[in-house]
Amino acid sequence: MKKILVTGGTVFVSKYIAEYYVKSGNEVYVLNRNHHPQPKGTFLIEADRHSLGGRLKDYVFDAVLDVTSYTGRDVELLLDALGEFKDYVLISSSAVYPEYLPQPFTEEQETGENKYWGAYGTGKIAAEQALLKQVPSAYVFRPPYLYGPMNNVYREAFVFECAEKNRKFYLPQKGEMEFQFFHVEDLCRCIDSVLEKHPEKHIFNVGNEDMISIREWVKLCYAAVGWRPEYAEVHSDINPREYFPFYDYEYKLDVKEQHRLISDTMPLQEGLKEAYLWYQNHKEEVNRKDYIKYIDEKLCAS
Repeated sequence: MKKILVTGGTVFVSKYIAEYYVKSGNEVYVLNRNHHPQPKGTFLIEADRHSLGGRLKDYVFDAVLDVTSYTGRDVELLLDALGEFKDYVLISSSAVYPEYLPQPFTEEQETGENKYWGAYGTGKIAAEQALLKQVPSAYVFRPPYLYGPMNNVYREAFVFECAEKNRKFYLPQKGEMEFQFFHVEDLCRCIDSVLEKHPEKHIFNVGNEDMISIREWVKLCYAAVGWRPEYAEVHSDINPREYFPFYDYEYKLDVKEQHRLISDTMPLQEGLKEAYLWYQNHKEEVNRKDYIKYIDEKLCAS
């Protein structure tokens, strides 16, 4: 049994990670402001991570799983506040890679501003740098689009909603752009691996090895609901973010090094079925956007 600190713990990735480690038999503490229900079986440290004072100094953690650092200052403040700990894992992002680099992106390539991700990506770069400067033994994961149960982001949930309402699905162009996904449980399995094996490599791209087109991804989402989609193609200069939950940006991560950690990943079809089962009972937890309203008022009308 490990004593683990998870930053956040109230939505999607941090909540899933917290509950995953509780189920694995660990003593899990979550650090947040107590504005949302807490993960089952965890111990709450109620505090703003930007004004921690001495709240953490008396704790000794086997692992710090930092899911909610978005800037270098976030990391610095947490490190200043922590007492003793053995391992530190930062969940960063594939947004650290500039869009102009050759693909697939490898961990050895330079990081820099990505025009699609902007400050989010540069903030994650600063968080990585701040951490590895002070804790060279720490581990950093750079995932693509994460999905699975507890996802409050209106991505697969949007497609599930369209499927439940038997709506035609509007694709950017022909829907040929490809995406890379990663199930949140596979992320946890990667964390398990570094905490157990302590590999010499400290920065890992993580994600499904195979890409999938928008069209095929929508088809799998509809299949999870029990429907087949009818498509409409949008051939215009309308920004896809008005009616579709992803940037008009295709990229791929090289995840060969991930095989040092886990040998397989959850099939996307299976993972989306899990995501839909969660969505059916937690629709109120999803942060909806006005995609359907825009489609009805702008696209259907035209």
